[in-house]
Amino acid sequence: MDVIKEIMQNGPLGLLPVWSKSLVLLLFSAIVATLATMLMILLRYGSEISIQFGY
Repeated sequence: MDVIKEIMQNGPLGLLPVWSKSLVLLLFSAIVATLATMLMILLRYGSEISIQFGY
């Protein structure tokens, strides 16, 4: 937790208000959660999905 706090203070987000920092962290967390969910779905159902490339 100390590492995250130090990054938030000394990084590019250090000058932003608290609500902006929270919004950026929420957006980042949502993207990571979406990517993790997509990976789990791909690993679980990937063999059943038929992918076609073409026009």
